Amino acid sequence: MTKIAVLSDIHGNTTALEAVLADAKKANVDEYWLLGDILMPGTGRRRILDLLASLPITVRVLGNWENSLWRGLHRKLDLTKASHRYLLRQCQYILEEISPEEIEDLHNQPVQVHRQFGDLTVGITHHLPDKNWGRELIHTGKQEDFDRLVTNPHASIAVYGHIHQQLLRYGSDGQLILNPGSIGQPFFLDAKLRKDLRAQYMILEFDEAGLADVDFRRVDYDVEAELQLAKDLKLPYFQVYYESLVNGIHHTHNQELLYEIAQKQGHDIELDAWLDGSND
Repeated sequence: MTKIAVLSDIHGNTTALEAVLADAKKANVDEYWLLGDILMPGTGRRRILDLLASLPITVRVLGNWENSLWRGLHRKLDLTKASHRYLLRQCQYILEEISPEEIEDLHNQPVQVHRQFGDLTVGITHHLPDKNWGRELIHTGKQEDFDRLVTNPHASIAVYGHIHQQLLRYGSDGQLILNPGSIGQPFFLDAKLRKDLRAQYMILEFDEAGLADVDFRRVDYDVEAELQLAKDLKLPYFQVYYESLVNGIHHTHNQELLYEIAQKQGHDIELDAWLDGSND
């Protein structure tokens, strides 16, 4: 019997991750799979990396926010876009506690990994096997895109993250496709479902016969404590983080709002001073 906690899309939410790990410990899991998007835009930096370093993580794949953090480190973002300046300011915040070498390590992860349990092959990704960003695998995505998770090579089970929603569906030939949801930023289109923003993860249990159990879990955590931590740490773009945790609304691509916040709160001035200093 092997019990696996599947963690995805932490997005720097320290308090949510701590609650999930406490829940997984009570469930007596044997190992952990980490599906990417570990840091940003939440409070967690060194604390989150230390928590993860203490776990028996047997699978890690690359998330798109690891790409964004790496691109910010190497100045590969477009300073004319408010959303890119937002990411750069988040990168500046991360670099206060985490070294460039550690960011390189976060970035140097595979896009897809396969694990074998008896006759069952499990494919593990953040999003698509060759593209860890995009909207192809949202709940209404095309069947042919989901089939890409379980072909070339063939897998009987696929596990992916990215969409921030717990999901179970099937490939065209009956393969099982699973998403554990998001620890740090759960997302729902339905307004009534969106009232429940508990941290999400999944426990898989394999035994001699195959996949014995799929357990979609939701864990309550202290949202107010996380928001207070964000204030104490002077988290950039606090308003955006607040909206994601309290109302389940994500503004990371809202160019107009991000520009307005950057102007009002001085993030553009902070960012330009940091960039000027780092280029000396």
